[in-house]
Amino acid sequence: MTNDSGNIMLALLTGAAIGAGFGILYAPDKGTKTREKIREKALDTTHEITERVTHAKDELTKTANEKKVEFEQKLEDTLSNMSYKADDIIATLERKLEELKKKNAQLQK
Repeated sequence: MTNDSGNIMLALLTGAAIGAGFGILYAPDKGTKTREKIREKALDTTHEITERVTHAKDELTKTANEKKVEFEQKLEDTLSNMSYKADDIIATLERKLEELKKKNAQLQK
């Protein structure tokens, strides 16, 4: 839906909601019936909003948990990779140390 058609749809829905509100308020029903209709509509809206918020919270929690697991796996892989690289560096330094010890021994003679 383009932005213009979205704005038109929003305007139509807003107009319909306002019209329905005025229709209820100015209806020939008694005040008690009108208030009851308003109360029921408010309760329905409250329940709908609560359900939507709960659904959004559940989706957010699910996504956060998935991202947490993904992050933990990447962190574990990175730490493992760093450990292997550290082992390689240590082995290289040990070889260099042995070479230097041999050169030093030759120079001492």
